[in-house]
Amino acid sequence: MEISESPLWIYNSLSRKKEEFEPINPPFVGLYVCGPTVYGDPHLGHARAAVTFDLIYRYLKTKGYKVRYVRNITDVGHLEHEETEQGEDKILKKARIEQIEPMEVVQRYTISYHKGMDALNCLRPDIEPTASGHIIEQIKLIEQIMENGHAYEVNGNIYFDLETFRQDYPYGELSGKVLEELQSGSRDTEGMDEKKSSHDFALWKKASPQHIMKWDSPWGEGYPGWHLECTAMSLKYLGNRFDIHGGGLDLQFPHHEAEIAQCRSAHGHDPVKYWVHNNMITIDGAKMSKSAGNFINLEELFAGDHEKLEKGFSPMVARFLMLQSHYRSKIDFSNDALLAAEKGYLRLMNAVRLLGEIELPSRNNVKTSEIDSEILEACRRCRDAMDDDFNTAQVLAALFELAAKINAIHNSQLDAGLISSGTFTLLKNTMHTFVFDVLGLAAEMVTDDSKTEELVKLLIEIRKEARINKDFNTSDKIRDDLQKMGIRLKDEKNGTTFEINR
Repeated sequence: MEISESPLWIYNSLSRKKEEFEPINPPFVGLYVCGPTVYGDPHLGHARAAVTFDLIYRYLKTKGYKVRYVRNITDVGHLEHEETEQGEDKILKKARIEQIEPMEVVQRYTISYHKGMDALNCLRPDIEPTASGHIIEQIKLIEQIMENGHAYEVNGNIYFDLETFRQDYPYGELSGKVLEELQSGSRDTEGMDEKKSSHDFALWKKASPQHIMKWDSPWGEGYPGWHLECTAMSLKYLGNRFDIHGGGLDLQFPHHEAEIAQCRSAHGHDPVKYWVHNNMITIDGAKMSKSAGNFINLEELFAGDHEKLEKGFSPMVARFLMLQSHYRSKIDFSNDALLAAEKGYLRLMNAVRLLGEIELPSRNNVKTSEIDSEILEACRRCRDAMDDDFNTAQVLAALFELAAKINAIHNSQLDAGLISSGTFTLLKNTMHTFVFDVLGLAAEMVTDDSKTEELVKLLIEIRKEARINKDFNTSDKIRDDLQKMGIRLKDEKNGTTFEINR
């Protein structure tokens, strides 16, 4: 596949502006994304990041690039209080509470994470390295940083020396953080006796005798610092400088800022050309947190097993809701937003189904008509929106314009003879490419009675709208197709009810 000639513009968090995407070594593209710390079931925050970078991965491949997508698994070194590097290792704490081995925790929740992301139709990365599997690379990286004078040892701990680093390089460009301001507002003093500065971060931590996850190193038994892991793994698989580094907005500081500093210290240059960050999610307008009682994991979302949800929502509805907003915008998850997304998703998939049933008449328009032009314009907008920093909200708007045309053609409200065969082929290709290949939506199978009833109710709503619009072809087709499946609709004075023959 040849690379698309249309330019792609990406918002670079480092420069704070959109830049034309020009890979370092075209047609190859290196994409690294910070993956999960596997100590709990996947939640909506995990889903937002996974869907965002799945979309980017898909679109780059659609444009003809050969993408190597690397997303890590953090299975050691991520402490509870990541900014101050205090507290227990998150995985060790989970293992202690559940009285199992740390790697049992890792295995259980890695499987859970994969299950959740697979349900959301996120493609697996090309490489999924673990932090514990790359200890050698991390030790070598520390040695490079120390050799260049930007790290120091204290009692078996290795700290990154921000003061010497700042003499050679700027720090804080990605996040906009000013260390002097952070210093003046900080009350944390733990570890200050060891560190030259409270903002020096650990590259290697000395392990206590009771610490389970530890490895030999030139400085004694210990384990790597969280920030170091991603630097070592990204550079190993994508080279000392690669194209795109992604992650959630909450990782800009200190995690990604530290990654830049580590690479500059070891190799003398920035590791990444384009930094890309997805925004956060809220639940009913509030930040998601366990303490607030609005924390929703994916299993709860799919099953409806949460007080804020009146029912379960399918993975594709969740994905559709995320795609309705630009990846750099916040998304508010609520029961009402999910219900609206469910209707939108079904309407779009219904249009895709109807498109497969349409056949152009043998004699149709060979000249460009007004309808032709409208379809061509909407198809072009799908591509242009994705080329404008992956604007999925605008893509969906264009796809729904095309869906309206498809419904009108199918219901004989629009003469199919006015559409040229070339335009019709482009319409089919655009719908398939953007709905399935780019947006990653899928037609879901209904497998249980509760979901069947919810789907029938939604079809009744669509049928009601069709009748209001005097679209009796669609109305009758919904009724007749449901009848064939053993579902009988009854139009009564107070609305439509249904019976399912089991």
